[in-house]
Amino acid sequence: MTSKAKTAFAALVLIAISGFAAQAKVTCSERSFDGLAYTACEVDPRTDDLRLFLDAPSGEKYGQFSTLDGALAGEGNALIFGMNGGMYHDDRAPVGHYIEDGQEIMRVIPNAGPGNFGLLPNGVFCIQNGRADVIETLTYDAARPDCRYATQSGPMLVIDGDLHPKFLKDSTSRYIRNGVGTSQDGTRAVFVISDQSVTFHEFGRIFRDDLGLPNALFLDGSVSRLHAPQLNRSDFGRWLGPIVGVVAPLER
Repeated sequence: MTSKAKTAFAALVLIAISGFAAQAKVTCSERSFDGLAYTACEVDPRTDDLRLFLDAPSGEKYGQFSTLDGALAGEGNALIFGMNGGMYHDDRAPVGHYIEDGQEIMRVIPNAGPGNFGLLPNGVFCIQNGRADVIETLTYDAARPDCRYATQSGPMLVIDGDLHPKFLKDSTSRYIRNGVGTSQDGTRAVFVISDQSVTFHEFGRIFRDDLGLPNALFLDGSVSRLHAPQLNRSDFGRWLGPIVGVVAPLER
């Protein structure tokens, strides 16, 4: 069996396993906005067990949804939603600020830099008890909220209801992209992946104008992946760094 075939088989197995997870409130659906195709998964941070994952107990990075789901199954749980959760280096370590289960793994990077990550303003996705927020990096660094999990990425897509000032309506730079947006009160976290190549301007607008979310953060492009068992979907491809996901108990 080829490496690609093995990965595809693993993805099918984890979809079957996750099908036995307890009923959860995560809702994933395909949607269209301005003639472009997307898939969106809405999470309620008050009730859903939303987490970030990087290193497996072995010390190796999980890298794939199937690996993470298999590890969770050993604990009696399942990954009922997953998405790549931020940019990473060649060794798959986070590029920016990263907190997992209260432990800071990587510091905040406040300054501008190369690539999409350094296209300021960028931001931090922060998961606290009962809420989740996308927060602009300098605001986050000044306030230092008590995040149980956090991942820094960039650029911001929407900042307090406005699109990132450097997004061009007539841009020709198109990629598959994924990101997350949050409501003002932190009770809605909506993760979106484009199902076709889109510009930053188009991608920001689905969060602001279609989903009505005042703040949204770009997580990555071209490596964008989604694990949504309820849609019989679990993307596979390049090995990932941080993974954001929702965990639920397996039904016995």
